[in-house]
Amino acid sequence: MYDLVIQNARILDGTSAPWFRGWVAVQNGAISKVGTGAPPSAKETVDAEDQYLAPGFIDIHAHSDVTLPTYPQAESRILQGITTEIGGDCGLSVAPVSNDPAKKRQLRDYVGDMAYDWDSIGGYLDRLEALGTSVNFGTAVGHGTIRLAVMGFETRKAAEQEMREMAALLRQSLAEGAFCMSSGLIYPPGCYADTEELTQLCRELVPFGAFYETHMRNEGEGVVEAVQEALAIARGSGAPLQIAHHKVTRKTVWQVHCKTTIALIDQARRQGLDVKLDQYPYSASATSLDSNIPLWAFEGGVEALLARLQDPETRKRINAESNASHIGRWGDIHIAYVSTEKNQWTVGKSIEEIAQIRGIDPADACFDLVVEEHCRVGEINYGMCEEDIEYIMRQPYTMIGSDGESVSLEYAGQPHPRWFGAFPRVIAKYCRERKLFPLETAVFKMTGLPACRLGLSDRGLIKPGMKADLVLFDFDEIEDTPDYQKPQQPCKGIRRVYVNGVLTALDGVHTGARGGKILRRGQV
Repeated sequence: MYDLVIQNARILDGTSAPWFRGWVAVQNGAISKVGTGAPPSAKETVDAEDQYLAPGFIDIHAHSDVTLPTYPQAESRILQGITTEIGGDCGLSVAPVSNDPAKKRQLRDYVGDMAYDWDSIGGYLDRLEALGTSVNFGTAVGHGTIRLAVMGFETRKAAEQEMREMAALLRQSLAEGAFCMSSGLIYPPGCYADTEELTQLCRELVPFGAFYETHMRNEGEGVVEAVQEALAIARGSGAPLQIAHHKVTRKTVWQVHCKTTIALIDQARRQGLDVKLDQYPYSASATSLDSNIPLWAFEGGVEALLARLQDPETRKRINAESNASHIGRWGDIHIAYVSTEKNQWTVGKSIEEIAQIRGIDPADACFDLVVEEHCRVGEINYGMCEEDIEYIMRQPYTMIGSDGESVSLEYAGQPHPRWFGAFPRVIAKYCRERKLFPLETAVFKMTGLPACRLGLSDRGLIKPGMKADLVLFDFDEIEDTPDYQKPQQPCKGIRRVYVNGVLTALDGVHTGARGGKILRRGQV
């Protein structure tokens, strides 16, 4: 007798094959049998009522390594059907951690305010494993974090000894289970690295079967050159390439540059490079507000940045550069989160609105918030067009990544709705309404494809031997109810979510279960 049988389901097996009516039997947290006809006996039988049963969604691009210790139930993940996620992206992971107090403070200031009482990827994963989480979790190791541990916020080229130290930290992180090395080339200190440094480090990935994931150096008017650099790193190192949240964020090159970047990627794939993409299904991006500050101003870390912003002459130079690069853009940048009570009134307002209320220049309004909040300010930036989103999404090698975080429904502020609704949005808007692709393809982009990229041999598909990560949903009712005004809400139409065979969500309500597993590359 099985532990669980889900019967009368339309089964989407995660391979993009057509759905079929059948049943799935679960025993000891794994799928034991999949069949049609009369189902076997079980301790618990669930009638799917002809709704769709899919593998649990796999979020290949997230930042929950910062939030999971505080929000281990991961409602923002579970209630949209995500059962597995990968953190540490955009070059900013929470390990490795330097023993140097100054560098540890820089890590805390820039990546996230955590204890950092671990020193390695392995130590951090052990900590999460002891805590217990609702979602399966694995991580990348961030190039920026590695560089910080060795060089701090130095803007110079790495010396030979520093390169050896960074390579050693990378190898240790991979040996302890990191799935890839991520880079964030618009963020310090990773942005201070040149192509040669990144290529040399990426060569370390190849013996481990790991890949290189990059938030590229430019996603606006320079996005073509940024893709060319990423491809050059892949060619020079031999490492597979994952381009993170591919998009075009400048109106001047909408519907033009993404055609060129996709053509470059297609060409590279024909030449034998393993290049894939991930994408979130929204026309607004989100990051920290200090990303609007010229990168040179971060040399020395957050404290040095804040000092420069409070020095009148240096502030004048920073303002001039930022205003010149933000012509027509300040009105598109909205505050998503602040850490203090006194600036809560700014949440949801644009920089342009805040500047008008305060009677100051937009750049000053931005930088005053950065100083007052000690860089703990989140932004949402409306910079993309639907035509580009759809063009990128329909590519066969594009998978879905939320770029979100594991938090509760009570999380403060107005974070990007992608934290709570990215995966149902692909099904509801781009599959059901826009008809970009069949449902089977949509589910493949969320399950089988990211599982293949990550080397997850026991997740992402519905077949015997796979872990019982399952999502039961109503195709007609599924909806990404989280929006920009009220993101903290469950999605409609998600009936049941199982993680390793454990019922973790029922009709939009978290059961409180923590059946997630900590995943380590090479051990899955």
